[in-house]
Amino acid sequence: MGSLFRSEEVCLAQLFLHSASAYSCISELGERGLLEFRDLNPNVSPFQRRFVGEVRRCEEMEKTFTFLQQELRAAGRVLGPCPESPRAPAAREALRVQEQSEQLAQELREVSRNRASLRDNLRDLRQYLHVLREGQRFTSLPAPLGSPPRPRALSEREPILDPSLHQHLERKINFVAGVIHPWRVTAFERLLWRACRGYLVASFVEMPEPMEDPVTVRQHPGGRAGTAGESITWVIFLISHWGEQIGQKIRKISDCFHCQVYPYPESEASRTDTITKLHGRIQELSVTLEETEKYLAEVLDKVVLALPTWRVQVQKMKAIYLVLNQCSFDVTKKCLIAEVWCPVQDLTQVQDALRQGSYQSGSSVECFVQRIPTSESPPTLIRTNKFTAGFQSIVDAYGVASYQEVNPGKAP
Repeated sequence: MGSLFRSEEVCLAQLFLHSASAYSCISELGERGLLEFRDLNPNVSPFQRRFVGEVRRCEEMEKTFTFLQQELRAAGRVLGPCPESPRAPAAREALRVQEQSEQLAQELREVSRNRASLRDNLRDLRQYLHVLREGQRFTSLPAPLGSPPRPRALSEREPILDPSLHQHLERKINFVAGVIHPWRVTAFERLLWRACRGYLVASFVEMPEPMEDPVTVRQHPGGRAGTAGESITWVIFLISHWGEQIGQKIRKISDCFHCQVYPYPESEASRTDTITKLHGRIQELSVTLEETEKYLAEVLDKVVLALPTWRVQVQKMKAIYLVLNQCSFDVTKKCLIAEVWCPVQDLTQVQDALRQGSYQSGSSVECFVQRIPTSESPPTLIRTNKFTAGFQSIVDAYGVASYQEVNPGKAP
């Protein structure tokens, strides 16, 4: 038996666990933290062990928990610690945790996707509304742009404009309207002038309010919506041109500069009617988006309440199956044999934990522990408390003492 200044006396023991109660027994032993298990299958690949399916299921649940935590972080929520230390879940309870976590994750994916779609539609409608409003200022002139007045001639025989040019001006004027990133305005205007040789009139004005840039919206793995993008002040452009070929060139150049082009009605009455309809659609989308935000907040509240407990439970469940993978089966395949290092004075507690685990599982066969002789040097076990843990950490930083060696952390 170890003295005050030496490590605890440790022995090698074997655990005989019935297959039906092995999970409960390992769970009970893990709650007490008395043993160090040895791997009895060193030559077996981790993918070929008996409980590899259960370990993978725990890892899948951990991936779901990671997704839920990322959603909380994206929403500005803080996940608190687990208020208590829950025990490892039973098989039926583990299925319930898996189903509920996957259901919450699916709801979050759908709600986040719908919210992102609503935001995109709402931003698009607001941009279109600003384009029509600013376009009204350009097109609502005293003299209609579609039919320019005939210029006065210096004399009846010699007009001031060539007749062919006058026929060109009397053609129908078409419009291309949209928004463009402010950094691309100068290059966009220069290329329009060079490609169309001046057969257009382009007007640019900044949008009255800044809006989100969809390019800077950060996307997360799994296709879900990420954090909000950068707010910029878009530039509205209205281009009036003559001829279909010029219009095709303008649209191609707009696509190259990633412009958002909107249909622009020709008559003022059509533009006024479109603006009225846009106001109604924007109001409807705003109400829908508000309800979506409320539902998303409710789902996130459920995640905040349940996730800390679920994470601890699944971590313990995964640890149990990893320990069971280190055990070996007997000839009948009905009993698991484990080798552990155990403090001698805790052998009675280990037997009590096995007895309690067998009772919780409802098995009629009781598990037991048996001490076996060994010539190997046991691991060093030094018990600490809140006061001595700090001093022992300083000593262990220089090296862990050998078995039954004098412990400088407790030496006078």
